[in-house]
Amino acid sequence: MHLRSLRPRAGGVRSRVREAESVLVEQYGDLVRLAHLVLPASLGRHRRVLVAHALVQRALRRAGATRSGPAVPSPRGESGAGNSVERRLLAEVLRAALAHGRRPRMWPARFVHPGALRPRLPLVLGLRLFPRSGGADELALAQRLSAAPAAARAAFLLRTVHGLSLEAVHDLLESADAPDTAAALRTAGILEESSRRSPAALLASQEFDACALQAGPTDLLRRTRRTRLLLGAAAIGLVTAVTLAVANDGTAHRPDPGTPAAHGMPRPADLVRTAAGLWDNTSRVDFTAWPTRGSRVHDQNLLDRALNAWTHPQARTRLHLAPATTAIPPATAPQLLYAGDVGDREVVLFYDGQRLARYSGTRSAARDAELSIARVDDADVTTAAAVTLTPAGGTARYLLAPWVAEAQTRDLLRPDVLARALHVSKDGVTDPVPTLPAAANCDSRPVLQLRSSPRIAEHHAFLLAPLGDLSPVHLTYTPLPGHGTLPARQPREATGPQALPAWAHQACALQQLHDTGVRAVNNWDFAEQDLPDGGGHAVWTCARADTWRGPGDVTVSFRTSGYAPAAPARTVARARATAACSRFGQHVVAASGWRSPNGHWYALAAGSRAVTGLSMSGDVTTTRQSRTLAVPAPHNPHINVRARIATGEGWLDAVGTPGT
Repeated sequence: MHLRSLRPRAGGVRSRVREAESVLVEQYGDLVRLAHLVLPASLGRHRRVLVAHALVQRALRRAGATRSGPAVPSPRGESGAGNSVERRLLAEVLRAALAHGRRPRMWPARFVHPGALRPRLPLVLGLRLFPRSGGADELALAQRLSAAPAAARAAFLLRTVHGLSLEAVHDLLESADAPDTAAALRTAGILEESSRRSPAALLASQEFDACALQAGPTDLLRRTRRTRLLLGAAAIGLVTAVTLAVANDGTAHRPDPGTPAAHGMPRPADLVRTAAGLWDNTSRVDFTAWPTRGSRVHDQNLLDRALNAWTHPQARTRLHLAPATTAIPPATAPQLLYAGDVGDREVVLFYDGQRLARYSGTRSAARDAELSIARVDDADVTTAAAVTLTPAGGTARYLLAPWVAEAQTRDLLRPDVLARALHVSKDGVTDPVPTLPAAANCDSRPVLQLRSSPRIAEHHAFLLAPLGDLSPVHLTYTPLPGHGTLPARQPREATGPQALPAWAHQACALQQLHDTGVRAVNNWDFAEQDLPDGGGHAVWTCARADTWRGPGDVTVSFRTSGYAPAAPARTVARARATAACSRFGQHVVAASGWRSPNGHWYALAAGSRAVTGLSMSGDVTTTRQSRTLAVPAPHNPHINVRARIATGEGWLDAVGTPGT
């Protein structure tokens, strides 16, 4: 009988390492994507990319030396011979990514955090690396992933990208010491079902590709200042060290690695603070021109809590993300817009160039703190004119832009009632303003009516409607062509004698846009016609709601002269994610059945000013060389309409699907 040595042969280990290296090179992109999306978002985009590459490369030796590492079980019901090396690599990458930043429950707070002992390589100085941004669907998926636990993100990727079965994913997570594997699989299933497009196609985009990176410099001026400060601090530190060594008194202080400074995160001292008069001396009138305001802008403890809530999310901090907004911490120190007490809460408002972040906490431990983050990219003089400071409730306070010279409130349902003055503190905070009531109750629709300083624009007043997001929604109006006015080439402010009565018929529909990331809503009265049987005069309207993420939804409706001043217009059609009724969709046609006051049914159709002919099919078939159409029809007719355009672009189909 022959006895085998228990010590592995060196040649066998080398061959396994070479085999693992071959698989790693082949699967490198997928492994880095897996590590990048499982790592905590609090690392920041730049650090997360570097750590993901480092973890994948360090997994090579352990995956090859199987005799020295823990075994990876084969999936139940599957043969693991052909892909055991890949499975070991997956397990090692998962184990390292899940363990990164994890603090053991009994780890003494006085010791160094175990994550601080890990190597900091690879190291890139003066350069920031991050994946390129994707589209709206990719951003929505990134938002959902950031809110899911790390183990659920891992299960989601293993299922969609690597194509593993549920049993294989379960076994891999177990071998990687993932907590609550069953819950992770359930959450991964929910993530997969909630994706409008194929998850595998979304994850293959540049938004999640940690190998196709975009490079950019850090803040060069700030880095120069920090270098000078570092040299000065080094000189002072050398003198201090010599003094302490001579006196033989005390030991060097080590910073707490759990603080933001220890992980390269911004600190209160790094926050960007803008001077009060910048808005009056710049051509960029947006959030970058807002000065730092509030009674607690120098409260280091408050600012530290607010920054930590963003860069190191805590379980007791409730996170609210606007649609298509990520919770990724800012790559550089954000701009401080406000810090102060609002009612019984302490509020801090940040701006990182693309997003607003509002921290709201109580001065006691009775209620949890809240962090709300919303996109505000490409904000302008109107969409950057106000920010909601208080969480959802019956009333709200707003922080107004420094260029707002006058603030008022008005009710959209009462266009003939003058706006009422709104008191604003010296810090730009308004008195409490009623918010939109519940959808079932449409008794009032309060909005802000603001006026810009003459330094910005002469006689420039505009409306902002609070719809639950951090930034109120800008309301505009495009009038009917004719009536002694030139055709509107772009939306106008909704404060004129034509706009306010038109908006009174659309005001109740605003509640449907609550907390949906809408940036602006424009009401375009695109057609009018006289109705038969004494039905009066009808106006057709296309209401377009544009979102911060880009796409817009439209609702087509019409109202008649017999409607009460604030009666809701009748919805004719709806369309989602469309260019209709925008500057990229300047032609529109719609149709609807209508019952006259005499009880007769008609098929109605109307097109915008470039329409020269209408063709109707369905329960009614007819063709007219006209912009409007009204012909007898059966009860509640089903009709389709197309329009011919004067520009020669061919036939135009009716917008959207029938509404209610």
